[in-house]
Amino acid sequence: MELELIKYIVEHFAECRDQIEYNVEEKEHSIEVTVYLAASDMGKVIGKQGKIAKAIRTLVGAATPHGGKRYFVEIKEKA
Repeated sequence: MELELIKYIVEHFAECRDQIEYNVEEKEHSIEVTVYLAASDMGKVIGKQGKIAKAIRTLVGAATPHGGKRYFVEIKEKA
């Protein structure tokens, strides 16, 4: 569910939706989600002073069930 939430929010702000890639790496106590975006979408998704990126992390943390694996969201520019 948390991954769908991340996708929904990111795709709402990004213009080049076809270039978005998600890498999900599951570890023992956490799940790391790396979002790769086109350079033109970086500022739109991260927001001024990282406010949108911080809000994404906060929402995902709130949506994660108590005792579940912790989600870490990282946003990077697509190489």
